[in-house]
Amino acid sequence: MIHVVEVTSPGKANAWFAFDREDFSRKVSVAKAREGRVIFTVTSPRRLLEAAGLTPQSPEAGASHGPIFELAEKHGWDTDLYRADDLLGEGVYDPEPVSEFEACVATLAEGLHACRVYLSDESASRALYGDPFYQGREGFPAHMALREQLIALEVISDDL
Repeated sequence: MIHVVEVTSPGKANAWFAFDREDFSRKVSVAKAREGRVIFTVTSPRRLLEAAGLTPQSPEAGASHGPIFELAEKHGWDTDLYRADDLLGEGVYDPEPVSEFEACVATLAEGLHACRVYLSDESASRALYGDPFYQGREGFPAHMALREQLIALEVISDDL
């Protein structure tokens, strides 16, 4: 189970969970989709051009899709390129692999005051009492959000 704590602004926090990385990515993609932004995709210069109905040999392709030709010149027509706007920068295609999960974590954190993602019940439970993020007046709302979630999911027992 993956546990997420979002601090939307000082004093306001909520927690939610996902069953696995696939569920996490699906939930983030649905909740954070924005016009013109790419959360995660893998493509190639050839596939980008084909999506426009063109091939590298099309006479008008070079003039109308210069940036794709630049990508092809730099990386090759069939090299997988990763795009994750919140992780790599808007519109950046990079041959260095990134995972959909990493891209979704970056998208999730965008615009939040703070965010924590725990990949297991155990790591979330340890963090609740061991991470300074949850201590003091500032950490109290996040502490309570995660605590209530862990109790509801029967990961920990109510100790009050």
